Amino acid sequence: MEERRRIDRVKYVANSVLVVCDTQEKMMVQVQDVAPMGMAIRMEKEIADLVGKDIIVVAETMIMYATVVRVEEQEDGSFLAGVSAKKFTDEVLQYLFDHIG
Repeated sequence: MEERRRIDRVKYVANSVLVVCDTQEKMMVQVQDVAPMGMAIRMEKEIADLVGKDIIVVAETMIMYATVVRVEEQEDGSFLAGVSAKKFTDEVLQYLFDHIG
């Protein structure tokens, strides 16, 4: 049986900004691939404490509101986070309108 999270994933490598919704902390990350319901994000520092937290990812041509569902250390010492997309709320859209542009 094919693993569901791999269905319809498309390689999309883009330098991006990740914003933690609770703290508004910003960090530079790199999107690795995307799908309609999530993406994989590579980062240099461990963010295992973000599992379960809501984030906003601003990539070159897209913005995703999501929840971090897992973080795995890679062989090169970086970390790969899997995120699951969420529907935008009025609050998140207002944050984007106020802080981007």
